[in-house]
Amino acid sequence: MDAFTAGLLQRIKATESDLTRARDEGDDFLVEVEQAELDDLRRLAADHGVEVGATRV
Repeated sequence: MDAFTAGLLQRIKATESDLTRARDEGDDFLVEVEQAELDDLRRLAADHGVEVGATRV
């Protein structure tokens, strides 16, 4: 796995965790921010052929 792929997957994992935390805390604004970031990261992964796998959120 190259550094780009590893970094991207790590960012996705961290963002999923942040999104879950925001949902648990009831922070609607932060949920929107984290969801938008996650969507962008998933789109970037798809554009570069990086398979993300099953998501938790």
